[in-house]
Amino acid sequence: MLRNYLFLFGIGVIWGSQFIFQQMAVADISPVWVGAGRSLIGFLTLVIICQVMRIKSNGGQWFKFSLIGLLEATIPFILVAWGQQFLDTAIAAILMGTIPFFTVILAPLVIKGARITFAGIGSVILGFSGLVMLFYPELMSGSSTNLMAAGAIIVASACFAVALLLLKGVENEHPLIIARNVLGSASVQIILFAMIVAPVTEITPTASSLMAVTYLGTLCAGLVYFLYMMLIRDAGPVFASLNNYLVPMIGVLLGATINGEALSVHTWAALATIMMAVAFNQIFTGKSSKVSEPGEPEEASAEGLLPAK
Repeated sequence: MLRNYLFLFGIGVIWGSQFIFQQMAVADISPVWVGAGRSLIGFLTLVIICQVMRIKSNGGQWFKFSLIGLLEATIPFILVAWGQQFLDTAIAAILMGTIPFFTVILAPLVIKGARITFAGIGSVILGFSGLVMLFYPELMSGSSTNLMAAGAIIVASACFAVALLLLKGVENEHPLIIARNVLGSASVQIILFAMIVAPVTEITPTASSLMAVTYLGTLCAGLVYFLYMMLIRDAGPVFASLNNYLVPMIGVLLGATINGEALSVHTWAALATIMMAVAFNQIFTGKSSKVSEPGEPEEASAEGLLPAK
Protein backbone atom coordinates (compact mmCIF):
# COMPACT_ATOMS: atom_id res chain seq x y z
CA MET A 1 0.00 0.00 0.00
CA LEU A 2 2.97 2.35 0.51
CA ARG A 3 3.54 2.39 -3.25
CA ASN A 4 -0.11 3.29 -3.82
CA TYR A 5 0.08 6.19 -1.37
CA LEU A 6 3.28 7.42 -3.01
CA PHE A 7 1.58 7.31 -6.41
CA LEU A 8 -1.45 9.15 -5.02
CA PHE A 9 0.74 11.83 -3.47
CA GLY A 10 2.78 12.15 -6.67
CA ILE A 11 -0.37 12.63 -8.75
CA GLY A 12 -1.63 15.24 -6.29
CA VAL A 13 1.67 17.13 -6.42
CA ILE A 14 1.85 17.07 -10.23
CA TRP A 15 -1.72 18.24 -10.79
CA GLY A 16 -1.56 20.61 -7.81
CA SER A 17 1.64 22.23 -9.10
CA GLN A 18 0.20 23.00 -12.52
CA PHE A 19 -1.22 26.31 -11.31
CA ILE A 20 2.24 27.62 -10.38
CA PHE A 21 3.69 26.70 -13.78
CA GLN A 22 0.64 27.92 -15.67
CA GLN A 23 1.05 31.34 -14.08
CA MET A 24 4.73 31.35 -15.12
CA ALA A 25 3.79 30.42 -18.69
CA VAL A 26 1.08 33.06 -19.25
CA ALA A 27 3.48 35.79 -18.07
CA ASP A 28 5.21 35.67 -21.47
CA ILE A 29 3.05 33.49 -23.75
CA SER A 30 -0.57 34.07 -24.73
CA PRO A 31 -3.02 31.68 -23.03
CA VAL A 32 -4.04 30.03 -26.30
CA TRP A 33 -0.42 29.08 -27.11
CA VAL A 34 0.13 27.86 -23.56
CA GLY A 35 -2.82 25.52 -24.10
CA ALA A 36 -1.52 24.48 -27.51
CA GLY A 37 1.95 23.73 -26.17
CA ARG A 38 0.59 21.83 -23.19
CA SER A 39 -1.67 19.60 -25.28
CA LEU A 40 0.92 18.93 -28.00
CA ILE A 41 3.72 18.06 -25.58
CA GLY A 42 1.32 15.94 -23.54
CA PHE A 43 0.27 14.10 -26.70
CA LEU A 44 3.88 13.41 -27.71
CA THR A 45 4.69 12.23 -24.18
CA LEU A 46 1.83 9.73 -24.28
CA VAL A 47 2.87 8.59 -27.77
CA ILE A 48 6.28 7.69 -26.35
CA ILE A 49 4.77 5.95 -23.30
CA CYS A 50 2.42 3.90 -25.49
CA GLN A 51 5.31 2.93 -27.76
CA VAL A 52 7.51 1.87 -24.85
CA MET A 53 4.66 -0.16 -23.33
CA ARG A 54 3.71 -1.51 -26.79
CA ILE A 55 0.09 -0.46 -26.40
CA LYS A 56 -1.73 -0.25 -29.72
CA SER A 57 -5.00 1.35 -30.69
CA ASN A 58 -7.96 -0.58 -32.07
CA GLY A 59 -8.72 2.39 -34.34
CA GLY A 60 -11.87 4.37 -34.99
CA GLN A 61 -14.01 6.46 -32.61
CA TRP A 62 -12.28 9.66 -33.74
CA PHE A 63 -15.47 11.69 -33.54
CA LYS A 64 -15.74 10.78 -29.85
CA PHE A 65 -12.08 11.60 -29.29
CA SER A 66 -12.49 14.96 -31.02
CA LEU A 67 -15.55 15.88 -28.96
CA ILE A 68 -13.94 14.77 -25.71
CA GLY A 69 -10.72 16.54 -26.69
CA LEU A 70 -12.67 19.77 -27.19
CA LEU A 71 -14.16 19.51 -23.68
CA GLU A 72 -11.26 17.82 -21.89
CA ALA A 73 -8.41 19.94 -23.22
CA THR A 74 -9.14 22.55 -25.90
CA ILE A 75 -11.62 24.71 -23.99
CA PRO A 76 -10.26 24.14 -20.44
CA PHE A 77 -6.58 24.60 -21.32
CA ILE A 78 -7.34 27.99 -22.89
CA LEU A 79 -9.83 29.19 -20.26
CA VAL A 80 -7.71 28.17 -17.26
CA ALA A 81 -4.61 29.79 -18.76
CA TRP A 82 -6.56 32.98 -19.47
CA GLY A 83 -8.14 33.04 -16.01
CA GLN A 84 -4.78 32.66 -14.28
CA GLN A 85 -3.66 35.98 -15.71
CA PHE A 86 -5.98 37.63 -13.17
CA LEU A 87 -6.19 35.15 -10.27
CA ASP A 88 -3.77 33.84 -7.67
CA THR A 89 -2.73 30.23 -8.07
CA ALA A 90 -4.47 29.31 -4.81
CA ILE A 91 -7.81 30.65 -6.08
CA ALA A 92 -7.44 28.78 -9.38
CA ALA A 93 -6.65 25.55 -7.52
CA ILE A 94 -9.75 25.87 -5.35
CA LEU A 95 -11.96 26.59 -8.36
CA MET A 96 -10.71 23.48 -10.15
CA GLY A 97 -11.80 21.53 -7.09
CA THR A 98 -15.39 22.06 -8.25
CA ILE A 99 -15.11 19.37 -10.96
CA PRO A 100 -16.84 16.69 -8.80
CA PHE A 101 -19.87 18.92 -8.27
CA PHE A 102 -20.38 19.42 -12.00
CA THR A 103 -20.06 15.67 -12.47
CA VAL A 104 -22.88 15.13 -9.97
CA ILE A 105 -25.11 17.77 -11.60
CA LEU A 106 -24.45 16.82 -15.22
CA ALA A 107 -24.32 13.01 -14.92
CA PRO A 108 -28.12 12.59 -15.42
CA LEU A 109 -27.87 14.57 -18.67
CA VAL A 110 -24.98 12.54 -20.07
CA ILE A 111 -25.23 9.02 -18.60
CA LYS A 112 -28.39 7.01 -19.09
CA GLY A 113 -29.92 5.97 -15.79
CA ALA A 114 -27.79 8.30 -13.67
CA ARG A 115 -29.61 10.40 -11.10
CA ILE A 116 -28.80 13.07 -8.54
CA THR A 117 -28.73 11.60 -5.03
CA PHE A 118 -29.01 13.11 -1.57
CA ALA A 119 -25.22 12.94 -1.33
CA GLY A 120 -24.90 14.73 -4.65
CA ILE A 121 -27.30 17.51 -3.73
CA GLY A 122 -25.62 18.02 -0.36
CA SER A 123 -22.14 18.19 -1.87
CA VAL A 124 -23.26 20.67 -4.53
CA ILE A 125 -24.86 22.96 -1.91
CA LEU A 126 -21.71 22.83 0.21
CA GLY A 127 -19.51 23.43 -2.82
CA PHE A 128 -21.55 26.45 -3.92
CA SER A 129 -21.31 27.83 -0.37
CA GLY A 130 -17.54 27.50 -0.62
CA LEU A 131 -17.49 29.52 -3.84
CA VAL A 132 -19.59 32.26 -2.25
CA MET A 133 -17.12 32.43 0.65
CA LEU A 134 -14.18 32.55 -1.77
CA PHE A 135 -15.50 35.53 -3.72
CA TYR A 136 -17.44 37.29 -1.00
CA PRO A 137 -15.14 40.38 -1.06
CA GLU A 138 -15.49 40.75 -4.86
CA LEU A 139 -19.24 40.25 -4.70
CA MET A 140 -19.54 42.98 -2.06
CA SER A 141 -17.21 45.42 -3.86
CA GLY A 142 -18.75 44.94 -7.30
CA SER A 143 -15.38 44.04 -8.83
CA SER A 144 -15.82 42.18 -12.13
CA THR A 145 -12.33 41.25 -13.41
CA ASN A 146 -11.68 38.49 -10.88
CA LEU A 147 -15.24 37.25 -11.20
CA MET A 148 -14.90 36.94 -14.98
CA ALA A 149 -11.62 35.07 -14.59
CA ALA A 150 -13.20 32.82 -11.97
CA GLY A 151 -16.15 32.23 -14.29
CA ALA A 152 -13.75 31.10 -17.03
CA ILE A 153 -12.16 28.52 -14.74
CA ILE A 154 -15.56 27.32 -13.50
CA VAL A 155 -16.67 26.83 -17.12
CA ALA A 156 -13.46 24.88 -17.68
CA SER A 157 -14.34 22.68 -14.69
CA ALA A 158 -17.77 22.00 -16.15
CA CYS A 159 -16.19 21.05 -19.50
CA PHE A 160 -13.81 18.68 -17.71
CA ALA A 161 -16.75 17.07 -15.95
CA VAL A 162 -18.73 16.51 -19.16
CA ALA A 163 -15.66 15.09 -20.90
CA LEU A 164 -15.05 12.65 -18.04
CA LEU A 165 -18.65 11.49 -18.24
CA LEU A 166 -18.39 11.05 -22.02
CA LEU A 167 -15.29 8.90 -21.54
CA LYS A 168 -17.59 6.16 -20.25
CA GLY A 169 -18.86 5.82 -23.83
CA VAL A 170 -15.43 5.04 -25.30
CA GLU A 171 -15.09 1.29 -25.71
CA ASN A 172 -12.37 -1.26 -26.47
CA GLU A 173 -9.40 1.06 -25.97
CA HIS A 174 -6.64 1.15 -23.37
CA PRO A 175 -6.95 4.20 -21.07
CA LEU A 176 -3.55 5.51 -22.18
CA ILE A 177 -4.58 5.24 -25.83
CA ILE A 178 -7.73 7.19 -24.99
CA ALA A 179 -5.69 9.91 -23.25
CA ARG A 180 -3.25 10.01 -26.17
CA ASN A 181 -5.98 10.28 -28.81
CA VAL A 182 -7.91 12.89 -26.84
CA LEU A 183 -4.83 15.09 -26.49
CA GLY A 184 -3.94 14.49 -30.15
CA SER A 185 -7.36 15.71 -31.26
CA ALA A 186 -7.19 18.67 -28.88
CA SER A 187 -3.72 19.62 -30.16
CA VAL A 188 -5.02 20.01 -33.71
CA GLN A 189 -7.98 22.06 -32.50
CA ILE A 190 -6.00 24.41 -30.28
CA ILE A 191 -3.16 24.96 -32.76
CA LEU A 192 -5.59 25.86 -35.55
CA PHE A 193 -7.43 28.25 -33.22
CA ALA A 194 -4.16 29.75 -31.95
CA MET A 195 -2.89 30.43 -35.47
CA ILE A 196 -6.06 32.44 -36.15
CA VAL A 197 -6.29 34.53 -32.97
CA ALA A 198 -2.60 34.81 -32.00
CA PRO A 199 -0.15 34.36 -34.90
CA VAL A 200 2.99 32.47 -33.94
CA THR A 201 5.11 35.47 -34.94
CA GLU A 202 3.70 37.33 -31.92
CA ILE A 203 5.07 34.79 -29.42
CA THR A 204 8.01 36.09 -27.38
CA PRO A 205 8.74 33.31 -24.89
CA THR A 206 11.45 33.37 -22.26
CA ALA A 207 13.39 30.40 -20.92
CA SER A 208 11.17 30.24 -17.83
CA SER A 209 7.91 30.29 -19.79
CA LEU A 210 9.15 27.60 -22.17
CA MET A 211 10.21 25.48 -19.22
CA ALA A 212 6.78 25.98 -17.65
CA VAL A 213 4.95 24.88 -20.82
CA THR A 214 7.25 21.86 -21.13
CA TYR A 215 6.48 20.89 -17.53
CA LEU A 216 2.74 21.33 -18.07
CA GLY A 217 2.80 19.14 -21.16
CA THR A 218 5.25 16.44 -20.10
CA LEU A 219 4.03 15.92 -16.54
CA CYS A 220 0.59 17.53 -16.11
CA ALA A 221 -0.83 16.34 -19.43
CA GLY A 222 1.35 13.31 -20.12
CA LEU A 223 3.12 11.33 -17.41
CA VAL A 224 0.43 11.94 -14.79
CA TYR A 225 -2.10 9.94 -16.84
CA PHE A 226 0.24 6.97 -16.80
CA LEU A 227 0.60 7.24 -13.00
CA TYR A 228 -3.16 7.65 -12.60
CA MET A 229 -3.97 4.56 -14.67
CA MET A 230 -1.36 2.55 -12.75
CA LEU A 231 -2.94 3.66 -9.48
CA ILE A 232 -6.43 2.66 -10.65
CA ARG A 233 -5.09 -0.75 -11.69
CA ASP A 234 -3.33 -1.40 -8.38
CA ALA A 235 -5.64 0.26 -5.82
CA GLY A 236 -8.96 0.82 -7.58
CA PRO A 237 -10.72 3.95 -8.88
CA VAL A 238 -12.17 4.94 -5.50
CA PHE A 239 -8.72 5.16 -3.91
CA ALA A 240 -7.43 7.03 -6.98
CA SER A 241 -10.30 9.53 -6.71
CA LEU A 242 -8.83 10.76 -3.40
CA ASN A 243 -6.67 13.06 -5.54
CA ASN A 244 -9.76 15.31 -5.54
CA TYR A 245 -8.74 16.26 -2.00
CA LEU A 246 -5.02 16.61 -2.68
CA VAL A 247 -4.97 18.78 -5.80
CA PRO A 248 -6.75 21.89 -4.41
CA MET A 249 -4.89 21.66 -1.09
CA ILE A 250 -1.49 21.30 -2.76
CA GLY A 251 -2.28 24.12 -5.18
CA VAL A 252 -3.19 26.42 -2.28
CA LEU A 253 -0.13 25.47 -0.22
CA LEU A 254 2.24 25.97 -3.17
CA GLY A 255 0.67 29.33 -3.92
CA ALA A 256 1.21 30.41 -0.32
CA THR A 257 4.77 29.08 0.01
CA ILE A 258 6.36 29.46 -3.42
CA ASN A 259 4.46 32.49 -4.70
CA GLY A 260 4.12 34.07 -1.27
CA GLU A 261 0.41 34.69 -1.81
CA ALA A 262 -1.42 36.17 1.16
CA LEU A 263 -4.36 33.89 1.84
CA SER A 264 -7.36 35.51 3.50
CA VAL A 265 -9.77 33.92 5.93
CA HIS A 266 -12.26 33.65 3.06
CA THR A 267 -9.77 31.57 1.05
CA TRP A 268 -9.11 29.09 3.86
CA ALA A 269 -12.83 28.84 4.67
CA ALA A 270 -13.66 28.23 1.02
CA LEU A 271 -11.00 25.53 0.72
CA ALA A 272 -12.26 23.78 3.86
CA THR A 273 -15.89 23.96 2.69
CA ILE A 274 -15.14 22.58 -0.77
CA MET A 275 -13.08 19.75 0.72
CA MET A 276 -15.99 18.95 3.05
CA ALA A 277 -18.31 18.92 0.04
CA VAL A 278 -16.17 16.33 -1.73
CA ALA A 279 -16.00 14.28 1.49
CA PHE A 280 -19.77 14.55 1.98
CA ASN A 281 -20.44 13.02 -1.42
CA GLN A 282 -17.99 10.15 -0.90
CA ILE A 283 -19.07 9.36 2.66
CA PHE A 284 -22.80 9.29 1.97
CA THR A 285 -22.41 7.19 -1.16
CA GLY A 286 -20.38 4.68 0.82
CA LYS A 287 -17.31 5.08 -1.38
CA SER A 288 -14.84 6.46 1.10
CA SER A 289 -14.90 3.31 3.20
CA LYS A 290 -14.67 0.87 0.30
CA VAL A 291 -11.22 0.56 -1.18
CA SER A 292 -10.42 -2.57 -3.18
CA GLU A 293 -7.32 -4.56 -2.61
CA PRO A 294 -5.07 -4.84 -5.67
CA GLY A 295 -6.54 -7.26 -8.15
CA GLU A 296 -10.06 -7.18 -6.74
CA PRO A 297 -12.87 -5.98 -9.03
CA GLU A 298 -14.40 -2.68 -8.03
CA GLU A 299 -17.46 -0.96 -9.36
CA ALA A 300 -17.23 2.80 -9.64
CA SER A 301 -19.46 5.58 -10.84
CA ALA A 302 -18.31 8.65 -12.73
CA GLU A 303 -17.32 10.31 -9.47
CA GLY A 304 -15.14 7.37 -8.50
CA LEU A 305 -13.21 7.56 -11.76
CA LEU A 306 -12.86 11.29 -11.65
CA PRO A 307 -9.34 12.73 -11.74
CA ALA A 308 -8.86 16.29 -10.62
CA LYS A 309 -7.10 18.59 -13.09
